[in-house]
Amino acid sequence: MEFTLPEVSEGVESADVARVLVAAGDTVAAEQVVMEIETEKAVVELPCPHSGVVTKVHVAEGDTVAIGATLLSIDADEGGASKAESEEAKADDGEAKATSEPSASPAQAAAPASAPQPAASVPSGDYDVDLVVIGGGPGGYPAAFDAADHGLNVTLVSDEEIPGGVCLHRGCIPSKALLHVAKLLHETRSASQWGLTYGEPEIDLDKLRGFKEQVVGGLTGGVAQLCKSRGVNLVHARGSFLDAHTLKLDKPDGSTDQLTFQHAILATGSTPAMPGIFNIGDDRVMDSTGALALADVPGRLLVIGGGYIGLEMGSVYAALGSEVTVVEMLDDVLMGADRDLARPLKKKLEAEFAAIHTNTKVLSLTATDDGIVAKLEGEGVDPEMTFDRVLVSVGRVPTSRNVGLENTAVVVTDRGFVEVDDQRRTAEPSIYAIGDVAGDPMLAHKATREAKVAVEAILGEPSAFDNRAIPAVVFTDPEVAWCGLTEQEAKEEGIDVNVIRFPWAASGRAQTISRTEGLTKLIVEPDTERVLGVGIVGPNAGELIAEGVLAIEMGATGRDLAETVHAHPTLSETMMESAEATFGQATHYARPKRK
Repeated sequence: MEFTLPEVSEGVESADVARVLVAAGDTVAAEQVVMEIETEKAVVELPCPHSGVVTKVHVAEGDTVAIGATLLSIDADEGGASKAESEEAKADDGEAKATSEPSASPAQAAAPASAPQPAASVPSGDYDVDLVVIGGGPGGYPAAFDAADHGLNVTLVSDEEIPGGVCLHRGCIPSKALLHVAKLLHETRSASQWGLTYGEPEIDLDKLRGFKEQVVGGLTGGVAQLCKSRGVNLVHARGSFLDAHTLKLDKPDGSTDQLTFQHAILATGSTPAMPGIFNIGDDRVMDSTGALALADVPGRLLVIGGGYIGLEMGSVYAALGSEVTVVEMLDDVLMGADRDLARPLKKKLEAEFAAIHTNTKVLSLTATDDGIVAKLEGEGVDPEMTFDRVLVSVGRVPTSRNVGLENTAVVVTDRGFVEVDDQRRTAEPSIYAIGDVAGDPMLAHKATREAKVAVEAILGEPSAFDNRAIPAVVFTDPEVAWCGLTEQEAKEEGIDVNVIRFPWAASGRAQTISRTEGLTKLIVEPDTERVLGVGIVGPNAGELIAEGVLAIEMGATGRDLAETVHAHPTLSETMMESAEATFGQATHYARPKRK
């Protein structure tokens, strides 16, 4: 009898053998763990479904084996039944045994042997599960995993067959895959200044879409695999509350079910906003999801909204060959960032886009055979322009409707956000809310942090969402990133601060990559020199901002950053040199001393 590598997760075609726990001649029992395999997402224990004597081990540690490949040959015992057969054999007397022995709680049954037991404040009672998480995005699945790791019986309800949420399926991940390609296109076109001349790249849209989908598939399949590894029960259904402890499950086949729970975490995310004036029933008018589908490369693309989504997707389409026009009704693009951070990005995009119109409104969209006609109102802009496609990127709307919140005490604001306290608990004590549905900023990493806080609160541990710095990153080229207090916020709130700027023209590393347009700035408290905010514009700003986040969270001073040795030559040195100027002079940049 042969034991082969079973399917461990959708999309996983092979795995590495991490440990072989048996040898030829060993006797194994049914369901005994005989190997550990490793995929990109997890180390998985493999129980053998048969009992008997191992006659041959076909793989060694370090081998990469395909799904279905033979791992062991076993001389099965006459009584060597598989798990399914054993369960069937025990069915007759199982019921009588269950009535004579106290059964373990669902939490105890689901918990791995090494997992800590749940806090006494989370009794299973008569509920089906200790915790149900509604939504499988970057808030939902980390909450489910963390709770399961602490011994709770957890069900994750996802209206997508493969969990991952907007971030993995239609947001962060696919957009960054396309932005990476856009950056490569820009680099090939600008390499002539270094003595490298390339022909114009040939773009294979089918292959580009395939690359994007491969990235998405690998990561979302990994989430499903981690559900199995963590002992999380994954249910494909749309969940809605019937009351404070009951969830209705509407399944894809039309059937319904109910699930009772001790606690629930609502992590339903958000959807792209589509104002009625733009919703004209023509698929040439796209939201961010439609833009990521990459149906074609339109000759003329109108982007309504100069926020991060509009600028990111506009950058992708411009790199692929579209003439991109951005229309923003406010005074400038990227209004959440300080102007000195947005300025280098805007200057570069003005060279790449056909136009950027600020203080301009789109009054209407009309579908014609020649394209989508946009009526515009603003200084210096044609009142009527025709485009092949239109991307509407004017924000996102929390998904708080049609989930049964009216059947609970949960309070929803006029903007659709669920009100929560600092532990992410709603007005209904058994229900928590995290991520986009729980308020701004609508960022995946904020949702992930909230997931940890909510689970800790459910476990009865001291916990609060009190982070001082939540980084914001715009993944354009150059990238823009900031955290903590911004210079504009300090002015509006009357907070006295010192602002220190270090231009990347003084950075050796920036010079070597011809990217001297960058800037690193610190917002510091004058008396204590404590770092209150950090802003960066330039390549890899999204990676560099992590040091600033840590500095703010730890209450670090400028001197702390300055006296931390940074590798040379790196862009991270710009943080060190900015910090030097909080109490003296940056090594590579001089400014007049204040009197």
